[in-house]
Parts: sequence; structure tokens; C-alpha cells
Amino acid sequence: MKAEFNKELIKKYDRPGPRYTSYPPATEFTQEVNSKHYIKKLIESNQRKTPLSLYFHIPFCEQRCLYCGCNVIISHRKGIEVPYLERVYREMELVSQYLDKDRKVVQLHWGGGTPNYLEPEQIKVFFEEIVKRFPIDENAEISIELDPRYLTDEQIKTIKEVGFNRVSLGIQDLNPKVQRAVNRIQPYELIKEKIEKLRETGFESINVDLIYGLPYQTKESFEETVEKVIELNPDRIATYSFAYIPDVKPHQQLLPKESLPSAEEKLRILEMIIDKFQSAGYVYIGMDHFAKPHDELAVAQRKGELWRNFQGYTTKKGVELLGFGATSIGMLYDSYFQNFKTLREYNNAVDKGEIPIFRGYILSEDDFIRREVIMDIMCNLGVDFKKIENMFEIDFKDYFERELEELKEMEEDGLIKIEEDKIRILPVGRLLIRNVAMVFDAHLRKKRELKFSRTI
Repeated sequence: MKAEFNKELIKKYDRPGPRYTSYPPATEFTQEVNSKHYIKKLIESNQRKTPLSLYFHIPFCEQRCLYCGCNVIISHRKGIEVPYLERVYREMELVSQYLDKDRKVVQLHWGGGTPNYLEPEQIKVFFEEIVKRFPIDENAEISIELDPRYLTDEQIKTIKEVGFNRVSLGIQDLNPKVQRAVNRIQPYELIKEKIEKLRETGFESINVDLIYGLPYQTKESFEETVEKVIELNPDRIATYSFAYIPDVKPHQQLLPKESLPSAEEKLRILEMIIDKFQSAGYVYIGMDHFAKPHDELAVAQRKGELWRNFQGYTTKKGVELLGFGATSIGMLYDSYFQNFKTLREYNNAVDKGEIPIFRGYILSEDDFIRREVIMDIMCNLGVDFKKIENMFEIDFKDYFERELEELKEMEEDGLIKIEEDKIRILPVGRLLIRNVAMVFDAHLRKKRELKFSRTI
């Protein structure tokens, strides 16, 4: 089902809202949930014997991209990562002691920052330290984020040899003027060369990230970037909307604010992006993601089995996610946990022999029910009432009487179709799935102030 672009409806419904990489969102996390709760939940998780997903945060970058909203540490001075890696190994030791040794890792991801900030030998040792503590399934999805500007042939060879099978490259925009404005200069020829080398090395999936809404971007200029990306033929594409938050990220004050595209121009860019990638044969998965029809994300969505976690869309529903490193978030069956964000606090906790958790959340029964509904809307483009009723022993129409009443306006606007036993997202509603999901968000009802990005 291709998305349809309706500018008037997008303007009507555009408001701040969660991205639902979890439900409840991280805004609900509390410091009352700490490492003691985490240990208890880790031990309980052994009874379920669920497979594991591991996320490792490598926060270092050689230079700052002015659009960046991530938690990163800028340093040209190599060596700063050495004590950090040692503490991540210690954190793995602290966590793994509570887990049954026969639970396989089916998904593993290195994010950043810039994971290829690490030298080839460091990559090898890091991976060895993981394998010492966690058994990796032979069919595991093992992915890494890469900055093409600093990616060497030796690094490519090493990440393939240790076991990575998926890579993601940050492109953002190929226009030289935009690149200069955001302090990320990487010519198209360089990107093309790196992707060809990665493909030649035999990676199963090559993904790229783009950002729209950056200084000096226009529909016409970004169309050239999109066309070049289509030529590069990646397996997946993420196209993120730039969030200009200079009060939160002071380095964004260095961007030429007057050169940011208007809201109207951003809509024109978004419409072009969706049209171009769909016309090129990519499936619009949702929000900012596109994938080839045979990609496992597209296949899972067709089967109604897609899910979301803190890395975005995933095919690994039911897998329990453990986060390692500063700022990382874990997602167990019934709880979420986040590590300290600053290196100082993270280091202090690990040095004291403590798991470095600083906040978290434990789900209620109502959270479980609403999470399933919201994730089905976000991922699988609809809700089957019987499925929810069977899972939770409720009457869907009684439980969500208020929500079904509120959805009638969206149905009248053609975003959704409410049938006798299901809700279906229609083509016009594809771009507004966050808004549909928000109707079922009980925590959002209590919020006076919304501290989220806009839904479009």
C-alpha cells in the first residue's frame, strides 16, 4: 500500500508527538527505577528464555556535525576511547553474570557517535569481548553505523571478518553547500567508492541515512541527492526530519538559521522523497523508513510481524534488548532501563562495580495492552481487535470505547477505516500513523506540555 500525500490533512494533524520506539516513551522513565530493579528483571528474564539483542554505544566522533542531536564526544585525540572500552567490557561482565549462558544473541548493533572511530585491532578485541560473554546465533543480524569520511579498507575488512553483516552509512545530503553549512563534507564520489567496496566485501545489507530540513536545502536540491541515492541502490533508506533545537543542542546555533527551509518547503521535500523512493520500487515502511520489497522489514510488515525498539523498526519482536555504554537503553519484556548519559557518571558507576543504570520504567497491565495496539498501528498499519482480545482477555470495543469515538474524525478525514473487527490505516493516513497511535496513548493525556518532535 503506497502512501498518499495530502497537504491539508498533514497541516491539520501536524503536532508534537512520540516516535514510539517504545511505549510508554522514554519521557516516562523515572530515576526511582534503578540498577536493583534491572538485576531483578534480568534474572526474571531467564525464565522466559527469550533470545537477546545487544546494543553498544560508541560516543566518539572526530568532528561535530552541526545538525547532530546525539550524545557524542568530539575528540581528534585517539586514546580517549581506551578507558571507555575497558568499562564497557566491565559492564558486560556485570550484566552477563545474571543471564543464563544458553540464551543466544540474534541481533547486535554498534551505534554512535562513530563506531569506526575505533582502529581495526580495537574492533577485533571489542567483538572478542562480546563473544566471550554472549553466545551469538549463527544467523544473527549484526550491524554497525559507519561514517564514510573516516572509513578505511582495513576497517571494512575487519568488520566483515569479525562477523558484521549489515552496515549503515550517514549520507544526510550530497549537496556541497549544505555539507559545508552542517560541517560534514563528503563528496558523492567518496560515498560511491565506499559503498562499492562494502558491496564487494560481501555485506548482506547496506543502508543509508538522509536528513531533510537542513540549511540551504530546497525540494530541487534534495531531489538531486535522492536521485543519486537511488543510483547507489541501498537496501534500506532512512530519511529523518531535522529537529532544530539550539536551546537543547547549543552547537546548532552555528547553523545559519535564516537558511533553514520553511515548513512549507519541508513538506514539498517530504512529498518528493516519498514519491521518488516509492516510484523507484522501495516500500514505504513508515515514518522515515524505506526498504526494498524483498527486505525482511518489508516482508515482516506484509505478514503483520513488524515491531519497533530503540533502534527503530525491527523484525525481532519478543527479543529482549540489552544496552551497553553511556546513554544506552535496554528493553526487557516488561521494563525499560537507561544508562547514565555522561561519561563521568557512567565511569563512576562501573568503577564502583555497579551496573550503570540511572532511570527506567516498569510496565503496567494497561501499558502492555496499549503498547501492542500502538506498535501494530506504527508497524503493521492496523489493529486486529480479536488478536488484542485473545492476548489480554479484554473486549476491545469496551476497553477502548473513548478512543474509538475519538478516531471517528480521522475516519471522516480518510486517514483510517474502522471496521467491525479491525482498524486499517489508509494510504492518506500512512504519513500520520503517529497521530493515530497517539489516540491510544494514556500517558499523553496527562501531559500539559508536549516535549516531542512534530509528527511531520
